[in-house]
This record gives sequence, structure tokens and C-alpha cells, in this order.
Amino acid sequence: MTKRSLFKNAAAATLALTLALPSASAFAAKQSATSLAPVREAAESFGAQVHWLSGSQTILVTKDGHKLVLTLGSAEALFDGKPVALSEPVRIAEGRALIDAEFLAEAFEVTDPAQSKANDGTQDPADLFLKALLAGDGAEAAKYVSASSSYALPAAMLNRLWANYEMVFGKAAGTPSKSQSANSIHRNVTYAFQTSAIPMNLTLRLNAAGEIDDMYIAAATSSGAYQKPAYEDSTAYTEREVTVGEGAMALPGTLTLPAAGEGPFPAVVLVHGSGTNDRDEAIGGGKPFRDLAVGLAAQGIAVLRYDKVTYEHTFKVAADPKFTLKKETVDDALKAVALLKKTPEVDVSRIFVAGHSQGGYAMPLITAGDSNGDIAGTILLSGPSGKFADVLAEQQAELVSRVKQLGQDTTPYEQQAAVYTSIAAMVNDPQYTVDHMPEQFPIQPAYWWFEQKNYVPAELAKQQSGPMLILQGENDWQVTMKQFAGWKTALQNRKDVTFKSYPQVNHLLAKADGLSIGAEYAQPSNVSKEIIDDISAWVRGIQ
Repeated sequence: MTKRSLFKNAAAATLALTLALPSASAFAAKQSATSLAPVREAAESFGAQVHWLSGSQTILVTKDGHKLVLTLGSAEALFDGKPVALSEPVRIAEGRALIDAEFLAEAFEVTDPAQSKANDGTQDPADLFLKALLAGDGAEAAKYVSASSSYALPAAMLNRLWANYEMVFGKAAGTPSKSQSANSIHRNVTYAFQTSAIPMNLTLRLNAAGEIDDMYIAAATSSGAYQKPAYEDSTAYTEREVTVGEGAMALPGTLTLPAAGEGPFPAVVLVHGSGTNDRDEAIGGGKPFRDLAVGLAAQGIAVLRYDKVTYEHTFKVAADPKFTLKKETVDDALKAVALLKKTPEVDVSRIFVAGHSQGGYAMPLITAGDSNGDIAGTILLSGPSGKFADVLAEQQAELVSRVKQLGQDTTPYEQQAAVYTSIAAMVNDPQYTVDHMPEQFPIQPAYWWFEQKNYVPAELAKQQSGPMLILQGENDWQVTMKQFAGWKTALQNRKDVTFKSYPQVNHLLAKADGLSIGAEYAQPSNVSKEIIDDISAWVRGIQ
């Protein structure tokens, strides 16, 4: 068997690793030959203020008494009341308004030498860091790391980091292509490498001072696979960049608002599944959270989604030996609710939280953490009802069974199942606790697993109250119908819970022809319109 085949089989088996597959694609705004950049980030980098003009498709940029008015889709702008031509029309990509960054800097006469250095490809600290990283010179690479992140990216680790990457992805060949994007937290510089086994993308996250603040690496996937859903109406919503939380672990996000009506609107916070998910929860050819956001906004419901902490602050998270489900999922969901409470367009009495997969698994903990009663109701989308370790073992058995039904080779899946079933057994072993963990636990941080070993979502939810909507795809192998039945059994005495399941719908909340085993995730897919309609009707029915 060739090395490429081995990697292919290993990748297929690893589909079963998490309840919701980690995002393999870095979140990046599309670039053009004229170096389009997000308006807000580009303007704020030199001290300008940016305002979306309510009820219109225009953006106001101000600095030192000067005013620039931009109109979406137009190649003409007004600077201090006078028309000026743009080399490219102002456009929207991935929820961000993009503009020719060079024009913006020239209009406001930005001559900051530090900025010029950052924009010079030979002097970009990201390039200099990468050069040292590729050379295995950790001491040199560490010079470009922010002081606040030095604990997560120490020189000793940087010495071997690239060599370790090449052991997984294969030897890099040629010069990587480079692209950039920005959000409310970082300037993101992504290098796309062609390798001998699996093409990969390395994204460096730089802070406002131009220092390396974190990194993210993943197998490269086709960015063109996703297709907008048929139910999307681009005139039915507006979007703006927001920041969830504050400090070193703050997260960039997108607030999607209905274009019709003045509000305040009911709002939904979207909480990710397992893995390093971006705000769209992009997986293969699907972006479930983006679909939910535009679909619900078109029906009068605001939606807040954000990049997960494991995606935006990957190495800082990895450096935390006591990283927990609370830190990964619960805390940021509650911070997102707090942000919506301060948002004028949102009806603060009608803020809902929807969790997909692990996000649904954590929902009773999110409810328990809502000490002020700010959450009006919760929505579970293919959320496990039982112990995480038990769900992991069940997931493996279900996948092997389905592969066998399809007449395919089950060998790699059985091998993977054996590994994760043994991990589940280790987690469930009563001799192990957070104070006495196995010396060689295969998935780190071990603390994450053992801290929640006795947590049963449905049992905690049984003790709670408040409107709940529990939705489940009947074609889902990652969270099976057994978990849906677990919710029904545990919550049978609660009168405030609504249940519904959907034939054909897989774990990405999309209809799939045939038996789902995850292979279809690579193809374009969209959240079922029926799910969006049901969520909308339920939210609007809660007063």
C-alpha cells in the first residue's frame, strides 16, 4: 500500500474522532489582485472609526475630521463630500465588507513606517517567523512571538514544530502561497503548502502590534465546495463583525441581523460541536452555522456566531493542562449571551442558545451557568444525552455497522473503533479521576476527559426548567437516535420540551441520500430548510 493510500485510509477512519468533525479550513476573506482587506480592520489599524449606517448599504469611516462614505457594490465613494473612484467595488465576503487597503491608507494619508514595514512582504513578521520555523530555529522564531503567548509557543517547542508537522503531512515542496485576512482579534496570514502526502495550511495569528499571538494548522480543503442554500436571500439580512469576551482569549464573531423591521429582534447564539470550528462550523462542503444564520435572519431572528476558542487560540488552549469543557464551550456561550444583552437591535427577553453536537451536550451546563436567567430557551441540534465516553464508543460501533451495510471494507474503521472504544473504557474506569489519571492517556489534555467523566447531560437537564427544543437527524451516525431516545426518556415528565427528528438528515443537519458514513461531508450541503423553519416557529412562539 502506498504512503498516500495509508494517509487516505487513516483520514477516513479518523472521521469518527469527534462528535462534530473539526474544521479543516481556515476562515479567510477572499483576496484580489488589489489586496482587498476588511474595512473595519484596515481602518481601525490606523485609528479610524467605522460605522455601518443603519437601514442602508453604506459604511462611514472617520478620522481627524475626514469622512469617507462607502456603498456596498459601488466602485465610487465620497470623501469629504467629493466623489472618488475605487479600483474595486466594495464587496462582502464571508460577512465582511472588503476594500482596497491601499486606497484607504492613501485617502487618510497614513504614512506610519511600522505599517509600511508590515505590508512589505520581505519584512512581514509573519514571513520572518515562518522562515525561522522552517529552519528549525526556535530561538529566532520566538523573537516574533508576543510576550503574552510565549508560554504557548516557547523556543524549545518551535525548534521541532515544523519537523513534527512534516511527519504528519509529508515533506513540504516548493514555496507556499500566501493569503491574508483579518478579524476583530487578529491579522491572519495563511501559508498553503503542497506536501508529499496531504496539502496543508498554516495560519499565523498576529496581534495589533504585529506579533505572533497563535497558530493554526490543518489539512487543506477545497474552499469552493460550499454553495449557498437555495433559501438564502442576501437582501434579507445584514452582518457585522463583533467581539465575544475580552482579554487574551476574546473571540471574533459575526452578528447577523434581519434587514426587515426595526427590532428589537429575538436572537440565537450558535454553539459549536467538537473540534477546532470556525464561526461557520465549516466542515467539508457544509457551513451549518452560516446556513442557520442567514436562514433565521430572513425570518426575523438575529443570530450570533463566533470562532471557537480552540480555533482562534489553538496553541494557548493546548498549553493549558487543565482545559475543560467549561472553558471550551460553556464560558464563551455565556459571554455571547452577555454581548447580545448589550446589543440595541436584540430583544433581551428573547435570547436563545442553540448547541450543535458537543454544543448540545454542554447545554445543561450552559443553562446551569445562566445565573441571571438571561436565556429564554435552549435548542439542541444532534446533541448527545449520555456520557461523552459512552457516546464515543457508540459512535464507533454505529460507523462500523453502517460501513458493513454498504458492503465496504471495514478494516480501517474497526481499527479506529478499537482505539476509541479502549479510550472510552479507560475514561469510565472508576480507578481514574482528575486526581489520578492514566500515565499514558492517548488524547491530551487528559484532564478534559476525566473532569467530566460522570457528567450526564440528560440527568442534569431533568432537574432544570425552561423551554427546550431538541432536534435530531435520523441519518446521523455521530450522534445516533439512541441519544435522542435518551433525551425523551429522561425528560418525559417535563412539559416544556419539544422533540422532533428528521428522516435523511445527517450530522451536518443536511439531507443525505443513502446511509451517512461521513463521506458525503466533502460534497456541498446545506442545513435542511425544515429545521430552520421549525426553529423559527418555535422561537417566535415563545413570548
